[in-house]
Order: sequence, then structure tokens, then C-alpha cells
Amino acid sequence: MSSGATATLAAATAVSAAAWAVRGRSSAVFGPSVWRGPAGRKAIALTFDDGPSPATPRLLDLLARYDAPATFFQVGENVTVYPEIARAVSAAGHELGNHSQTHPNFALKSPARIESEFTLAQQAIAQATGHQPSLLRAPFGVRWFGFRAMQQRLGLTGVMWTTIGLDWKLTAQAIADRIISRAHDGDIICLHDGRGTLKDPDVNCTLEAVRLILPVLLDRGYHFETVTQLLCPMKSAR
Repeated sequence: MSSGATATLAAATAVSAAAWAVRGRSSAVFGPSVWRGPAGRKAIALTFDDGPSPATPRLLDLLARYDAPATFFQVGENVTVYPEIARAVSAAGHELGNHSQTHPNFALKSPARIESEFTLAQQAIAQATGHQPSLLRAPFGVRWFGFRAMQQRLGLTGVMWTTIGLDWKLTAQAIADRIISRAHDGDIICLHDGRGTLKDPDVNCTLEAVRLILPVLLDRGYHFETVTQLLCPMKSAR
């Protein structure tokens, strides 16, 4: 192999490694992170990012119909606009997680910005609901320098996903097929009840996909848990 080809391969390998460190679902380079629960139990955690939004109550009705607890990673700015919806999520028995204050991409952001984003969201969620999240999910799954220190200070465990539904761009049937075909014990599934900080986003495809997913997975013997229950089975009431 020529020296030029060797240098190109080395550069490509470095870029790939950096991309995995920043966004790899199993990466803990920038702080503690989980992406699935233990195998051997027919349990799955549904998670929803970017809410609350005006569509969230319809999602809550769907989840209640199938007795499916979930984890909602909420954006602080959206919680401030819709505190009553954030409270409704908590009152329905779902788990709340921190999804930052304004939903930025944290690549190249300063540790101070990272600290501020999650601190402000933590405060907004606690003020609206009375609950302090113990979990976070980085917007776009992007973690950066400063995450580890922020997580330690705020007591937040990072949560990635086993399968992401791509529900911001696929049809409802395609979303459902993607989730159902990949379902395994211990999965953490990522969907969205909002779209960043948009105040009234169209998430109808997500809602329809959830309506399709829930009965199929239940028929296959799965049950649904919050992320904390999935990771700590002794906390599950089942």
C-alpha cells in the first residue's frame, strides 16, 4: 500500500472513530451511556423525544389504552410553553428525562453551554412537574466534551437507543415495520412526540405508528416499561 493510501485509510479510520465516540449508541467516551436493557426478559422501553407538544395528550391516550408506560425526554423550552402537558405526562405514570433546554446539536459546543442547557432543562421540568429527571438524552444523540462533568454534577445517566424510528421522515407503516421487525428483549426504542422546539409540530405519523406497534408487540409477548424499570428490573411492578 502506498504512503498516500495509508494516510487516507488512517484519516478515514480516525474520522469513523470520532463519529462513533460522538454519536455511537454504545459509546461512553464523553460520559456514561446506555442503549439497551438486559436480555432474557420480554420487556421493551418506549421513549419519546422533543415534547411536550399539543399532540402529546393523544399519545398519552394511546399508551393508556394498552397499559404501556414510557419515558419522555422533554425539551425545557417546550415544558415552559406547555407545563400542563408536561404535568399530564408525569401524572399518567410515565418517566421524565432531560433532553436539553433548546435542543441544539452539541458538537463543538463549549462545556459551559452543555452545562447550562441541561441545568436549565432540569429546572424547567422540576418546576412544571415536581420531578427531577435522572436520565438524559442528547439531541441528535450527539455528546461532546463536558458531558461527563455535567452528568456527574446533575446525577444524570445518558440514554441512547437500540432502534430509532426515523419518525420525522418515514410513513407510519414504515416506522411501525422498522420497530416491529427489529424488536428484541431489552430494546430501547426512540420515537418523537415533538420536533425540536417547534410549538405545534405534525407528529401524526408517529401517533399512527404507535397505534400499529403496540398491539403487535403485546401479541408477541412483550410488555412495556420505563427506561429505569428496564435497566433495574427489581423496580418493575411486573
